[in-house]
Amino acid sequence: MIHSLFLINASGDIFLEKHWKSVVSRSVCDYFFEAQERASEPENVPPVIPTPHHYLISVLRHRIYFVAVIQSEVPPLFVIEFLHRVVDTFQDYFGVCTEAAIKDNVVVVYELLEEMLDNGFPLATESNILKELIKPPTILRTMVNTITGSTITAEIQGVIDACVKLTGMPDLTLSFMNPRLLDDVSFHPCVRFKRWEAERILSFIPPDGNFRLLSYHVSSQNLVAIPVYVKHNITFREGSSQGRFDLTLGPKQTMGKVVESVLVSSQLPRGVLNVNLNPSQGTYTFDPVTKLLSWDVGKINPQKLPSLKGTMSLQAGASKPDENPTFNIQFKIQQMAISGLKVNRLDMYGEKYKPFKGIKYMTKAGKFQVRT
Repeated sequence: MIHSLFLINASGDIFLEKHWKSVVSRSVCDYFFEAQERASEPENVPPVIPTPHHYLISVLRHRIYFVAVIQSEVPPLFVIEFLHRVVDTFQDYFGVCTEAAIKDNVVVVYELLEEMLDNGFPLATESNILKELIKPPTILRTMVNTITGSTITAEIQGVIDACVKLTGMPDLTLSFMNPRLLDDVSFHPCVRFKRWEAERILSFIPPDGNFRLLSYHVSSQNLVAIPVYVKHNITFREGSSQGRFDLTLGPKQTMGKVVESVLVSSQLPRGVLNVNLNPSQGTYTFDPVTKLLSWDVGKINPQKLPSLKGTMSLQAGASKPDENPTFNIQFKIQQMAISGLKVNRLDMYGEKYKPFKGIKYMTKAGKFQVRT
């Protein structure tokens, strides 16, 4: 029934999203934003908005729009009632239902949404039942979730690189499915900035060869979706000459795309003399002088997640290391833009020949760091 849920604040930012089946691109919310612009007041946005492939059903509570994405026809009042139940549950758990409260308790929020819907259909919606399954947040639990499970900071640095080999003086226009994502943008000098400001369309006469058409930035305020998750158990015991090492990688919200060229590296504590590890795939190296551990994973198979497990040999009599290691992860995902940016169309004017047009998306890790 309910495919995805987006939470949108008063500024028009999507600050949380949850998907119960396959991931629905944020671009579907552009239909909601268009309806919002046409509405005279925030509460006048139509509760049901049809799109070519989905229905958007929304409620406005506490200056937050709760927008459900539906793929098949269902009674709208049924979905609206469920969305109100979600808001009431958040209010019961956190005292208030505000953007700040939801972000502060994001781990509990996802746990609640997971229990309230099963594969898109309402399951447990009564507060007393939910509290038996998921304990309301306490100061201790909030601290534990913050330390062990949350994203400290995340941002996306995106670029559009062009390779143009056209004769004459072609005039090009490039439009996007979701231009709202492009806020902090830097353009190539060939771009007509006034048209971009007015229509959110890139209009330009391109130079020959390779050049960077634009660069953009998506901040952590939009809750950047992290495409790789890491499960780790790195332990050192006081007075013991051995430590335990257990690391597993998996894909997350990659829309079925393969995570490839995965490389994990870590600077192990100085007290580690050597390691005896068993990789389920790929190869690893450890330099006992520099203490640098490197694991060349390759591709991540969702059906058989890659893992690296074993023991670490420590100096005899050495005290327990003060800190656990930090892991740096490199990866690529072909044909996927993690920002959600999608090209709508590219048109050429001023020349009569028909050009070849091709678009390639790629996500690449910049500084992706996991603290254990």
